[in-house]
Amino acid sequence: MKKNNKKPQVNTSKQEKKDLKVVKDFIETEGEVIEALPNGVFKVKLDNGATVLAHLSGKMRINFIKVSVGDRVVVQLSIYDLTKGRIVYRK
Repeated sequence: MKKNNKKPQVNTSKQEKKDLKVVKDFIETEGEVIEALPNGVFKVKLDNGATVLAHLSGKMRINFIKVSVGDRVVVQLSIYDLTKGRIVYRK
């Protein structure tokens, strides 16, 4: 007698699949761009006084969102290395 090794089918809508995405661990904070470096990297002074290196997120590059010195930005910092981050929003 053969065993049925098929996995059960689960019907999920697009919204449910979107909700299932795993969110990486990060800290989100605000800061001000103080220097522009090559290749979409910026020095950002955070509200708590720390200075970090941050690069533009992929969505900001794709949508041609420009960031310049003096702009207020939202930065996602890795919990593993608090000196590097990703710029995800320009205010």
